Amino acid sequence: MKNILVLFTGGTIGSTAAAGTIDISGETPFKLLQLFKQQTPNHQHIHFTTRQPLQILSENLAPPAWKLLIAALETERIAQYDGVIITHGTDTLAYTAAALNFYFKNLTVPMLLVASDYPLDDPRANGLVNFSCAVEFILKNIQSGVFVPYRNQQQKKILIHKASRLSCSLQLTGDFYSVQGNSFMQFDKKRFSSLSVPTPPDENITTSTAITARFCSRILMIKPYPGLDYRHFNLELVDVVLHDLYHSGTACTSTQWGENHSLLSFIKHCNTKNIPVYLAPAIQATDAYQGSRALLDLGAEMIWNMSIESAYIKLMLAYGNFNNKQQMLAYLNQDSAGEHV
Repeated sequence: MKNILVLFTGGTIGSTAAAGTIDISGETPFKLLQLFKQQTPNHQHIHFTTRQPLQILSENLAPPAWKLLIAALETERIAQYDGVIITHGTDTLAYTAAALNFYFKNLTVPMLLVASDYPLDDPRANGLVNFSCAVEFILKNIQSGVFVPYRNQQQKKILIHKASRLSCSLQLTGDFYSVQGNSFMQFDKKRFSSLSVPTPPDENITTSTAITARFCSRILMIKPYPGLDYRHFNLELVDVVLHDLYHSGTACTSTQWGENHSLLSFIKHCNTKNIPVYLAPAIQATDAYQGSRALLDLGAEMIWNMSIESAYIKLMLAYGNFNNKQQMLAYLNQDSAGEHV
C-alpha cells in the first residue's frame, strides 16, 4: 500500500465554472480524486490522506498563505508518506513552488505541485493528467524534492520541472517552462525520461543554514519597461529592492530622457536611504553590458544564475531569517536547493 498526502489549496483545479464565473468550490477538490480513481483500475493499492489548509484562487495569494501551507505540511510529518501532492492555482504557482523548494530543501520523499489550466469539468483541462503524473512519480519514487508536472496545451508529453527553476506561465497562455527551457524530465506513455544531465548527489548544492518560514514583507520588486519613472515609488515602507532585468541582464542606465528614468539614479537614491538594491535574473559570464557593470559599481548586488521567482523568494527568506548582510549574501549566492542554472 502506498500512502500519499494530498493538500488542496483551491485554484482553478479546485474551481467550477457557473454563469460565466470561475470560482473555488468546496466539492471540486475531491472530484479530482474521484476522476483519478475512475480512470485508474488498480487505485486500491493507493491510500490518499486529504487535507484542505487553504481555499483560495492563487491570484489572491500572499506570503502568509505559505506559512499556513508549511505549517500544515509540518503537522503531517511528511516522512511517514511515500509522497505529497499539493493542488494549486496557476497564477502564482512558480512562487509557491520556489517557497516550498527552499523551505523543504532536505525532503526525503517527492513533493509535487499540481495545477490545471481549466476547471476539471472543461474537456480542455490538464489537471487530471498532471495529477496522474504526480501519482506515478511518487509510485515509482523517481526522486525526492519539490517538482511541478505540467502538460502544455499543444503538447502530449508532460514536463516535470524542478520547483526552483519553474518560471511563471507565458503571457496569454497557460503554458509553463523551466528557465532556459531546461526541464527536469518528461512523462509520455506512462514512462519518465530525463531531459537534464544527471549530476551526482550534492555535487553542486551547498549545505545551508536552517531557515524558518519567515518571509520578509518589506521587499519592493520592480519590473523594467520603456518609460519606467522611478519617481512613482515611495520607499518609506521598503527595506530592500529587487529589480527585474531584461533578458540580457540589463535595465535603463541612460539619463538621455531624464534622470527619473535611469536605474543608476534610482540606486543612488536608494543608497542615501540605506536601501540595498538587488538585480536578477542574469547569467554570470566573462563579458557583460556596460550598463550592467555600472549598476554593480554603484553597489547593487546581482543574484546570479536563477529565475526572478526564485530570487524573490530567496531574498524574502534571507531578509526574514538573517540580520547580518554577510549571512544574507552567503545564503543568496549559494546553490541551496538546485536553483542555479
